[in-house]
Amino acid sequence: MDSASAATLNGACAPKRANGAAESRAALLRGGGGFGIIYGAMDIVILLGAPGSGKGTVAGKLAADNANLSHVSSGDLLREAIAKGTAAGLEAKGYMEKGELVPDALIAAMIKDVVSATTGDKTMLLDGFPRNLAQAEILAQMGVSVRAAVLIDVPDDIILGRILGRRTCPNCKAGYHVTNLPPKVEGICDKCGTRLTIRKDDNPDTVQDRLAVYHRQTEPLIEYYGAKGILRKVDGNADIEVVAKAFMEQL
Repeated sequence: MDSASAATLNGACAPKRANGAAESRAALLRGGGGFGIIYGAMDIVILLGAPGSGKGTVAGKLAADNANLSHVSSGDLLREAIAKGTAAGLEAKGYMEKGELVPDALIAAMIKDVVSATTGDKTMLLDGFPRNLAQAEILAQMGVSVRAAVLIDVPDDIILGRILGRRTCPNCKAGYHVTNLPPKVEGICDKCGTRLTIRKDDNPDTVQDRLAVYHRQTEPLIEYYGAKGILRKVDGNADIEVVAKAFMEQL
């Protein structure tokens, strides 16, 4: 997820959003929009890990390989709700157009909508929410079944190498890495021949800032879910096939 989307989803931290968040939360707690227990709905597995740990990549592979798994990114969920014009999506759009943060309760409402609408034996791999303890408490109030919180554990120095080595084709969107997945011709996309670019956010200062935010705001969730007895850990410093297999063994 890009840093703009990440900032949009960190609604718990903005003092100027307090009133709006309270109003949204109050609205959701009325009638059918409340956080009542959802019976017979899907389980949730929460993905934890620093930016660049590979959460989205692993979850995407697992969902592609297993019909009973669904990868839900909070950033994609937000964009989809806005595109579909749902009540929560339209309200979120209003905040974003004013450059304000989307309240946690609205993101939780979107997650609840997906959980409630899904039938059958399905497990949601939830990527990007919760990002802090306040969001974790809101998720708990929804009454959904959280089967596990799986931490994809990768040291900061490895993450720095991963992110700073990323290259992207601006034309066909193919992704590369200077060490792990280099193009056949340095700096040139294998698929369409376009010169590769570096994302604006993929610079040392920005990456260090994102890691600092993760350690300060999101890392406490490791202790939070550990105390509930549902924390699982996977070594993320390995090939994706190995990480995906280890992840499945924790479910």
